[in-house]
Amino acid sequence: MDVESKKLSRDAYGNCKGEDYIPFVPTSAVMPETTGYSIILGIIFACLFAAANTYLGLKIGLTISAGIPGAILATGILKGIFRRNNILEANMVASLAAMGESIAGGVIFILPAIILWKLDLSIWTVVIITIIGGMMGIFFVTPLRRFLIVEEHGTLVYPESMAAAEVLVTGSEGGRGFKTVLTGLGVGSGYKLFSGGFALWGEQATYIFKSYQGTMMGFDTLASLLGVGFIVGTEASLLMFGGSVIAWFALIPLIKFLGSGLISPVFPSAKLIADMSSMEIWSNYIKYIGAGAVAMGGFISLAKSIPTIISSFKKAMSGMGKGEGVSEVKRMDIEAPITWVIGATALGFALTWLMPTIRAGFIGGLLAVIFSFFFAVVSARMVGIIGASNNPVSGMTIATLLFVTTILKLTGNIGTDGMVKAILIGGIVCVAIAVAGGTAQSLKTTFVIGGTPKKVQMGMFIAIAISAVFVALVISMLDKAYGIGSQAVPAPQATLMSMIVDGIMTAKLPWTLVIIGAAIAVFCELAKIPILPVALGIYLPITLNAGILAGGIIRVLVEKKFKKEEDRKKESLEKGILIASGLVAGDALMGIVIAIFATIGIDIGFGKNILSGITQSNLFAFIMFMVLAVWIYKVACKKDTAVKVN
Repeated sequence: MDVESKKLSRDAYGNCKGEDYIPFVPTSAVMPETTGYSIILGIIFACLFAAANTYLGLKIGLTISAGIPGAILATGILKGIFRRNNILEANMVASLAAMGESIAGGVIFILPAIILWKLDLSIWTVVIITIIGGMMGIFFVTPLRRFLIVEEHGTLVYPESMAAAEVLVTGSEGGRGFKTVLTGLGVGSGYKLFSGGFALWGEQATYIFKSYQGTMMGFDTLASLLGVGFIVGTEASLLMFGGSVIAWFALIPLIKFLGSGLISPVFPSAKLIADMSSMEIWSNYIKYIGAGAVAMGGFISLAKSIPTIISSFKKAMSGMGKGEGVSEVKRMDIEAPITWVIGATALGFALTWLMPTIRAGFIGGLLAVIFSFFFAVVSARMVGIIGASNNPVSGMTIATLLFVTTILKLTGNIGTDGMVKAILIGGIVCVAIAVAGGTAQSLKTTFVIGGTPKKVQMGMFIAIAISAVFVALVISMLDKAYGIGSQAVPAPQATLMSMIVDGIMTAKLPWTLVIIGAAIAVFCELAKIPILPVALGIYLPITLNAGILAGGIIRVLVEKKFKKEEDRKKESLEKGILIASGLVAGDALMGIVIAIFATIGIDIGFGKNILSGITQSNLFAFIMFMVLAVWIYKVACKKDTAVKVN
């Protein structure tokens, strides 16, 4: 049956009741779903996206969505290489691939905090935390699936799920999309190899304003930043850059101006302000202001979401178990048994309580299960409204850490041991939150396409268990190669989480700086300016945010070129996003390869010795960055002459 000769029906977007919806692949059509092709390919993509997002998140604090690129790669490879025109297999591959991004985001947000405290974070610990959190995240969605996805069909939009479904359905275009992503991946890998590997040009171009208190402006000349900027657009990137302007052209010069005459260091720095560079001032003072802004932004976001959270939880719980006992069970209604949910709960509690690598105790195990379940429910519904990319995982994790750390402290779990327990419990909850959102998103696509929820969830768990190893290996490798918390791998979210836990346990935070950041966040809220992008702009280096803004500007130029041709504009933006996704993935994957060489002590940077006055100059790095930017623009704007087959 050539199901891909059709288009996704309007009913897929909610013109009928969920129980009356006829999926793209009718239940009468018998098609293989869980095959060697779909499982193996899905696991491979999950591992690749997990590794790439771990690298990317630790380096720049952002991850890229894997669901839609996974759908493109799945349709392209299954059709183009294996000659399999099976949309259910492609959906399975995309669902498993999405788990790679989910667990990477959940882990890197919090677990590297242990490394920042100069403690050991073993690969085994990361894997166990990921499996526990991932297991609960996947199966806690099960009792809610029918209510959230079937009964709320059309009410909860699940925007990214529908986009992935459209990609899967437009299978005839899978080959073209696959080639575009592959082109971006190749160029991104090559650019990273020549710059970060062979060192034929630098990865940063900066200029010091000596007459303005030595502050700095510049770009991190990374392909991934151009890609991220193009994907997120100018609204978010401008706000992030605006936060950097506050930090680097207001706060840093102010601190240097007022502190240059002091004869003793100012806490938390042990160095005189007069002797500090702008980067040192940012690292010692501005990061705390940024942390305060990010934390307050998370609290405000959470507070504004409380009505939605409460109603989501109530509605989800009221719909729990609906649909059981129906005499005729369609393929798209075959759920994972409720005994699996109970088993996931019991196992999650027992492992958190008793596992030697965690040893969180009875209270810790209870906290992990309670917060994982509550926020998994919230996350599953939130992605139906705003999509997984905008899911406030960090805000929910911060709230979890505040409660968990406080409870642990009150029950006598103090000092380093208490801090580590708080981070490990928070890590389980954070993974569960991220995975629950990704699971709900993929289950919506599965419902629209006509797949089997139980099979998809089983595949997801296998993918999580295997790709968790790759997340752990990348964290360990980057720490050995560069040092987690260094300028090369700043791990911004984990740094924030470590500050929160340490601040509660020891009461030794520069609270004045944190409160200044919180005040900036409150101002943004009162002025109706999105808080988190501005807060991240203060928290992250200006060079990073300038690189992201450059990618956003390319997108604006593409939009302006075709502002009077809506179809061409849409086509160019879609192609640009595919190229950008490839660039980000290529940069990240090649970055991992380069880190392997650094870990084993092999220096491949021969470019440092070739015309170093030119190749290592700021100007040359900036020129190569602009060459790549022009290439993205030209590829995005190039008209595709291929004939579409619908």
